[in-house]
Amino acid sequence: MKDGFIKVATMTPDLRVADIAYNVGEIIKGIEKAHAENVSLLVFPELAVTGYTCGDLFNHRSFIDAAMKGVEDIVKATEGKKMLTFVGAPIRNAGKLYDCAVAIFDGKILGIVPKTHLANYGESYEARSFMQAPATTEWMLSDDEGNGFFFGAKQLFEMKGMEDLTVACEIGEDLWTINPPSLSHAAAGATVIVNLSASAEIVGRAEKRRELVRSQSAKICGAYIYANAGSGESTTDGVFSGHSIIAENGKLLSERKPFDEGMQTAIIDISALADERAMKNTFPCVESDGSYVCYSFEPTFQETDTPKVAKRPFIPENEAEFAERAESILNIQTYGLKKRLAHAHAKTAVIGISGGLDSTLALLVAVRAMDLLGRDRKDIIAVTMPCFGTTVRTKSNAVMLAEALGATVRTVDIKRAVSVHFEDIGHDENVRDVTYENAQARERTQVIMDIANDTNGLVVGTGDLSEVALGWSTYNGDHMSMYGVNADVPKTLIRGIVAYVASTMEGDAKKALLDIVDTPVSPELLPADKEGNIAQKTEEIVGPYDLHDFFLYYIIGKRFAPKKVFRLACTAFEGEFDKATIHKWLRSFYRRFFMQQFKRSCVPDGPKVGSVALSPRGDWRMPSDAVADVWLREVDEITF
Repeated sequence: MKDGFIKVATMTPDLRVADIAYNVGEIIKGIEKAHAENVSLLVFPELAVTGYTCGDLFNHRSFIDAAMKGVEDIVKATEGKKMLTFVGAPIRNAGKLYDCAVAIFDGKILGIVPKTHLANYGESYEARSFMQAPATTEWMLSDDEGNGFFFGAKQLFEMKGMEDLTVACEIGEDLWTINPPSLSHAAAGATVIVNLSASAEIVGRAEKRRELVRSQSAKICGAYIYANAGSGESTTDGVFSGHSIIAENGKLLSERKPFDEGMQTAIIDISALADERAMKNTFPCVESDGSYVCYSFEPTFQETDTPKVAKRPFIPENEAEFAERAESILNIQTYGLKKRLAHAHAKTAVIGISGGLDSTLALLVAVRAMDLLGRDRKDIIAVTMPCFGTTVRTKSNAVMLAEALGATVRTVDIKRAVSVHFEDIGHDENVRDVTYENAQARERTQVIMDIANDTNGLVVGTGDLSEVALGWSTYNGDHMSMYGVNADVPKTLIRGIVAYVASTMEGDAKKALLDIVDTPVSPELLPADKEGNIAQKTEEIVGPYDLHDFFLYYIIGKRFAPKKVFRLACTAFEGEFDKATIHKWLRSFYRRFFMQQFKRSCVPDGPKVGSVALSPRGDWRMPSDAVADVWLREVDEITF
């Protein structure tokens, strides 16, 4: 289980009602297929050995005996296969019949889990044949020599050597009840819940089923594997579709849509689930009332495929979903700024505009805030401050957009002021070092701060989350503002939001926004080239924002180790960045992130919009003199 990944699967086999020999053969074929694909945990549907819709046939002793013989054949077929398998079957115990999940591993039954809540309404009549699970979990003999296994609902199956991987089971209706067994399973330590189900398909049920599985995985902060019975079941008074679902902590990993039956696989990140639980103080400590039994065994996991993750984890791939996300973020930013302007009794909102992405988003937010306040957009003072590196393209876009939006535009050329400053401090203007660059940034901040004072206004900050993480900002320059509306929005997401807003506009505003999206990211602190184009491109200096935002999401948001982040990045960016490039910028991210904490320790207020945030008053606590050696050593140990 390298890096915490485990490959799991559901299997809805072809089935004939009451044809146990046929069903067992199909189940064994499914086991062979899953094992060949390196699956470590396989789940079949409820009563898969017999079929769920056998009705009163379950009350025939010969039928149940044949089912048990079928289970024995399945167990024998798993010999030599280090794969935990759950198979649904009717099991008699102490003279009563139960709807059960049989946990099997390497030719051995580890335990039998009976169903806790029997469905006895609508099309279901389970109580006619089955008993609900007994209150206690007891030892069940399998032969005269004392061999056996536990029988009961409160069982955990723990993988030796992998403390984060513990599996528990519930069956069908258990999930739909007000107090599902999976809640107590998770509290007792289970990180993965399997559900062997037979849920008939009716209009609207697929949506409910999907949402229930997804939300339950979020509630238990774990993985939920739901295997559903298929169309081979009886169609006398209903149809089954094989709709099976795998979810992890609220996220749908894989789904076998209704009537698209067979096997589905997914890769679950067990260590991420354990880390998430450890961080949440509201998640109970792992302890039970002593009613649980735990079977520990030692699996042999083969190398798991790396899960394919999105290149841009902050941006939903679905266009409609992204539009909803963009509007949500804009609303959070807008209402935050609206409140701050009203509370400060600010007469103006002052923004330094550059024709870049960050100041553009801040301007769009300010426009929305003024509209909500019922105030004239002229109360927004958009200040362009050209200097040595300003290009015609960026200045023109900034002015065109601000005018199209109805803001007040002011131009303050700072070249003379900065040149005088160089004379005052004895700096040679021909030496284009950090002093040359930062003097411009600090002069711009001074200008907009003083304009805000002069107009009884508030300076709206433009710096974004990516810059905050990398420290790509001038201390006491563009690092400062009176309210930073973009402080929790990463660069890749800002580009997407600006493009989204452009799609809702027309005329000069649309034209300017689209060109801003296409403009290379640059602080424009060095002179343009001979053709007047931007010479200083940020991503050539600090690295591609696609990579850094990817690192930001998984290092800070998910707390993944360097080797795991590298592995995911190599898969996500295959064909775009080679491994050496990814490694180079990963190391740079860690180095810069630790070195630049002092800037984050005193950032202005700003609204949190997502799950990754670096405000010292909110999500992130870190000493400014913390050392990065532990992380950098692991980066340096990566081989490729």
